[in-house]
Amino acid sequence: MLEDKGWEDPRSVNSPRRILSFSKNRKATVFFPDPDDRDSGFGVSGDQGPKTSEVYGFVGSITTVVATVLFLVWAYLPEHWLHSLGIVYYPSRYWALAAPAYAMMTISLAAGFYIGLNFLATPPPSFSMIYDEFTREPLRNVPSTDNDEQPTEPISDIRIDQINDLMFNPK
Repeated sequence: MLEDKGWEDPRSVNSPRRILSFSKNRKATVFFPDPDDRDSGFGVSGDQGPKTSEVYGFVGSITTVVATVLFLVWAYLPEHWLHSLGIVYYPSRYWALAAPAYAMMTISLAAGFYIGLNFLATPPPSFSMIYDEFTREPLRNVPSTDNDEQPTEPISDIRIDQINDLMFNPK
């Protein structure tokens, strides 16, 4: 069955949509495989079952929804309703406000601490950051040939005082 469609030919290109076979006389023939000619019902690749990341994602999303509903029930339902449902042991309502507040403060302080460590790790500014052995000064006298055409200036560095003047002194 595979031999008559040209699938075993080493010069054939296999794609999900079609099989393209190149013969020696440079003619291309295109075969569209029949979707009913599958050996198994799980697809062409033969992979069976869900991936572990899909399972973990599904279980994680369901767990998140259930935990959110339980938190909202615990935080907002009156105490006598919880007792009528048979729930008599639960944490103090103080933690309904305290736990999210502590979590947000921990995240904020961690971000601030991380930014502070980056500032401490940054070296202080010096002139070696502005001028070094690779700095190129612009040429002073560029010869001009015609009035209409000016040659392109060679690559050079712009001095920091010129940049500051252009950026911060409006004219």
